[in-house]
Amino acid sequence: MVSVAVGVAPGRTLVLAAFVFGGVALGTASGLTPGLHANNFALLLAGVAPAIPADPLAVGAAMLAAGVVHTFLDIVPALALGVPDPAMAPTALPGHRLVLQGRGREALRLSALGSALAVAFAIPLAVPITLAMQQLYPTIAANLTFVLGTVCLLIVGTEPTTRARIGAAVAVAASGLLGVVTLDIPTGGLVPAGGMLAPLFAGLFGAPILIEAIGGAGVPEQDDPQITTSRRFVVLVGLIGCLSGAVVGYLPGISSAIAAAGALVLVPYRGPRAFVVATSGVNTANTIFALFALVALGSPRTGVLVALESTNVPHNLPVLLGTVAIAAGAGFVLVLAVGDRYLAAVGSIDNARLSIAVLGFLCVLVFLFTGVVGVGVFVVATAVGLVPVQFGARRMSLMGVLLVPLAL
Repeated sequence: MVSVAVGVAPGRTLVLAAFVFGGVALGTASGLTPGLHANNFALLLAGVAPAIPADPLAVGAAMLAAGVVHTFLDIVPALALGVPDPAMAPTALPGHRLVLQGRGREALRLSALGSALAVAFAIPLAVPITLAMQQLYPTIAANLTFVLGTVCLLIVGTEPTTRARIGAAVAVAASGLLGVVTLDIPTGGLVPAGGMLAPLFAGLFGAPILIEAIGGAGVPEQDDPQITTSRRFVVLVGLIGCLSGAVVGYLPGISSAIAAAGALVLVPYRGPRAFVVATSGVNTANTIFALFALVALGSPRTGVLVALESTNVPHNLPVLLGTVAIAAGAGFVLVLAVGDRYLAAVGSIDNARLSIAVLGFLCVLVFLFTGVVGVGVFVVATAVGLVPVQFGARRMSLMGVLLVPLAL
């Protein structure tokens, strides 16, 4: 007979709780800041962590909490900023399409549900999926070039028209070449927050959306927040998003958008609502599966976990999973509490001035993180990022920036 004793040290528990909620506050700030990726913020925290006189586990819990809350809240600026002219709605991002229809408040709630469902499903599924991946991963790693090459072909081949397929092929090739040339360039920024991913992602995915939105009317008046799809459908898409998050958590180079698009092949009805739920689920589930991948395979798959490893945080799964659960609950509440006000505030500001101001802010962030060279990479990446929409292709084709270098 095996007995298990559980000991609780009240003082240590209070310290852990304080750090977790400190992480929630930091994740709120980073998630609501346009252009600030969770990875950059995690590496910033890793830079200051050694100077904090506290248990490394508590510091790690704060970093993990910040990363989880960021995955909940980054939908808010994504929906509010870069809303294009209504005439561009067919080529707009799925979330922006909902905003243009006056359903932005519904989109916020769908995103919060997608992330929350991902946590609810991922925690019990993580152990069996990790055990399976321990068996499969050596084979996948040995054939990674074939796997990632197949993903590139699927990204191009699943576009609906010949013109879009040409655009996707050009975007995969151009972004892939950009990644090959720039990813290993040393950075000289004032703030140590990672490498060339900051200017690459800001240029490929952030700046083009803002440029296209300069002539738009901004956020229109939003309708009520009622969710107009069935609970069963939201739960189904949330589950599929969670399982797709496992792919992102274990395989390098696969983004949330790619995984969500693949997930929607399994969904009987595809549309912007499904994409919002699935992408949010992938984003948040990725944190949990990547945590298990770190413990089981010794390979950190996200910037947050790279930061955890760099500060020698103990792999205490019960504490870290408890942190994820608390942060997820806080993130869900914060989306509902902050999201509507954020949309309303942005809707009251001149869209052209706001888009230009955010573009300037991105340039400042890139300079701080990577210096003058990074700003040059940001400008080139922005030009490449404008390619897909010109051909009516999906922006996920720009993930060639990671897929091609990893495949090679």
